[in-house]
Amino acid sequence: MMIRYDQPLVIEGEVRECPQCGSYRPWVVYITGEDVWLRCPGGHDTYEPRLDAVWFNRNSGPVRDLHASLEDGIKAVGL
Repeated sequence: MMIRYDQPLVIEGEVRECPQCGSYRPWVVYITGEDVWLRCPGGHDTYEPRLDAVWFNRNSGPVRDLHASLEDGIKAVGL
């Protein structure tokens, strides 16, 4: 499951930036098992240990589409 997150992502009082390129929005936030990952517009994937499935479920809506791959889903949400 994944969501597009357009506003700056603030975690524990700090704006989350991509550690590779410094982008801070928009993000694709996706979950694999219990792990939450972030993808910046530059295509860098970063595990975010401070977010969990509870946070993801609270911030995502109902599942609307199923995609064959992670890349297909990311294209569908516009990044």
